[in-house]
Amino acid sequence: MNDIPLLEHDPNDDAVLHPQRVLTRHHDMPQHVIFCFFQEVIAEVTKKHPADIDVKLRNSLASEIGPNPIHGVMTPWGRVAVVHPGVGAALAAGFFEETIALGGNKFMACGGAGVLSSAYDVGHVVIPQAAVRDEGTSYHYWPASREVNMQPQVVDTIAQTLETNGVPYDIGKTWTTDAIYRETRGKVVKRREEGCLVVEMETAAFLAVAQFRDVAFGQLLYGGDDVSGEAWDNRGWQRRTSVRERLFWLAAEAVFKL
Repeated sequence: MNDIPLLEHDPNDDAVLHPQRVLTRHHDMPQHVIFCFFQEVIAEVTKKHPADIDVKLRNSLASEIGPNPIHGVMTPWGRVAVVHPGVGAALAAGFFEETIALGGNKFMACGGAGVLSSAYDVGHVVIPQAAVRDEGTSYHYWPASREVNMQPQVVDTIAQTLETNGVPYDIGKTWTTDAIYRETRGKVVKRREEGCLVVEMETAAFLAVAQFRDVAFGQLLYGGDDVSGEAWDNRGWQRRTSVRERLFWLAAEAVFKL
């Protein structure tokens, strides 16, 4: 027993509700998967670049929010599965588990993040090589520590992809939090001082699940809203459709190099 339940890490894979008992490997599941947080991009790429995918597979993910389809998309590098991972660490980890159970084993996520410094313009790309674990989900997958890391070879693969395409980027830490309305000024300062460039809600969980399940995972984030000032600045980050679609295609290229 521990005063803090999240510190009671259990490494055993004998969960009562196990993902491979809920879903089994599907013959039509691509091994390459993109977790895309941008619904408008998913709609656009699935319309313009559809790839056939089994109906049962397409409709295999859902939550109480409703169905969460798995889309087939044909890229210049091959066929990928495209899935919205949900918002927040717990839901994202659940969908991650289920896509692994279905047969995915090489993953790339693309999403937005709040910047902790106004020096980062909207659209600036960040590779989160590590995540500060200010959420709860990752502690159920990986022993307690302040940070969880992306595999160095995955970081290198993403960086090489960005350089090949002439995309400026930074490599650094992200702050993963469960509570968007508890990003206090004091915490923003502390996270910035420990090297965090951005803040979001899922990366620590993604990285912990990937290590626990031994699958390849990488992520690209782009600078969105600004939480570094006295007042929050939206900066119209959710309307940057061209930036968001560009990030998707960079993720698609990178996932085939894993």
